[in-house]
Amino acid sequence: RTTPRGSTRESPFSLVYGTEAIIPVELGMPSHRVMNFSEECNNDLLKESLDLIEKLREKAFIRMQRYKNTMINSYNKRVRARNFQVGDLVLRRVDTLKPVGKLDPTWEGPYKVTGIIGRGPIN
Repeated sequence: RTTPRGSTRESPFSLVYGTEAIIPVELGMPSHRVMNFSEECNNDLLKESLDLIEKLREKAFIRMQRYKNTMINSYNKRVRARNFQVGDLVLRRVDTLKPVGKLDPTWEGPYKVTGIIGRGPIN
């Protein structure tokens, strides 16, 4: 995979091998990267880049953590905590295993809350 990911801003190939991939189309066509290729110079650059791979991976890891925190914060902004009390009327989403029509009901109820079990389920 040669497309940079949004979370790391690096391609998975470059994180593994420390260099950008040359796609087969570039090998057949004369391009700057292919025409200026020298095997000796390439081996020297690969040895130097081995040290840089770890730094690249560390930067990608930091970016990924920052991206995760951003996603968590944006999710938490949108989600509202709902506190139900005994006696409240609630609707229950209809769970169907087969596809339903556009006009079929998606909620059933109302039901009266008779008890609360922990933070999630209610009776």
